[in-house]
Amino acid sequence: MNEAHKLPYKSLGRKLRVLREKSRESVAEAAGAVEIDEKDLVKIELGMERPSEDILLLLVNHFGLDDDNAAELWDLAGYEPEQDLDGDDDQDSDRSASSQGSRNTIMVMIDPRVMYTDQFEVTANKQGVVLDFSQVTGHNGQPLKVARVGMSREQAKTLMGVLHQALFNMENPPRKNLDSGSSDTKK
Repeated sequence: MNEAHKLPYKSLGRKLRVLREKSRESVAEAAGAVEIDEKDLVKIELGMERPSEDILLLLVNHFGLDDDNAAELWDLAGYEPEQDLDGDDDQDSDRSASSQGSRNTIMVMIDPRVMYTDQFEVTANKQGVVLDFSQVTGHNGQPLKVARVGMSREQAKTLMGVLHQALFNMENPPRKNLDSGSSDTKK
């Protein structure tokens, strides 16, 4: 049996290992960041196993890859990137805690420091508020949590106000008055 049959994802694994080493992370740190067992990450890096689409997406996001490098990893893994064929990028983004709406696309970030999500869920109690952000990826359509943020109730109230103001400002840009050039204005 030749090496290609024994290690079908060797190139993918090598690239992932290089990314981890460039980030100066141990196997334990990288595996913990994407919530998989260390032995599973080792098998992936050795090319023995292919990561699921969900895990590969988490690795892409974790290492902050640009579009080209992310596409290369998807190709090496043998996954076809899914595209929004109707070109509708203005999908309704109002999601409630009980919303199960989803969008089955691979989200490659424009700015690697920003995590884009499809869904969110809010849990509140006396201690504070927890926001769970998810992406719907893969063929099974199950949401994958990509971030979890907790805050005090006071912080949550401040966040609500800031979000409201940011959305208001976006929807109501300041109008520029055309000045006629005259300095003779009455007050």
